[in-house]
Amino acid sequence: MAIGYPNGKKNNDLKPSKKQQTITTYGKRGMTLEDDINDSNLFYLTNNRAVLHKKPTPVQIVRVDYPKRSNAMIKEAYFKQPSTTDYNGVYKGKYLDFEAKETKSSTSFPLNNFHSHQMNHMAQVVTQGGIAFVILAFPTLEKVYLTMFNDLFPFWERMASGGRKSVKVAEIEAVSDQIPYGLNPRLDFLSILDKQIF
Repeated sequence: MAIGYPNGKKNNDLKPSKKQQTITTYGKRGMTLEDDINDSNLFYLTNNRAVLHKKPTPVQIVRVDYPKRSNAMIKEAYFKQPSTTDYNGVYKGKYLDFEAKETKSSTSFPLNNFHSHQMNHMAQVVTQGGIAFVILAFPTLEKVYLTMFNDLFPFWERMASGGRKSVKVAEIEAVSDQIPYGLNPRLDFLSILDKQIF
């Protein structure tokens, strides 16, 4: 007995389209460093381990269109001031402030990924007794490192005095701890801080 389908073809006459044949699901493959940190911060927050958030970038809105009352659309905006670092919050009674950067290079980390105002900001945080660090990701190596600001700053000074404009992976490994990938949290960078500071 043949079963009729809406298009008039039998089931064995139907072939998947090219689009259907090439669909592949990879889950969360290709997540960015920011996604990984945001997921980790959410895990820390929901489990009462820390309160860490991504800082909003200060923006000055200049022109908004209102095609409908419920559909306001920003048409023109400018950054009010240079942003400081990506994240801040509190862990074990200490203020944390950190920047997250990634590079496609597998041999070194370019220091031009940082800006002088970010370095100045982290230096001020440390001076006031806060904890400042950077999370550096090398997706091609599948490695992520936590580097304390005081360990990164000498490389910045070296560049400022005419030296290398990047930090070799071996140099980063010598002054940093690798953050292992996990499930919950995705990047357990607080365990690194526990080992280094707490």
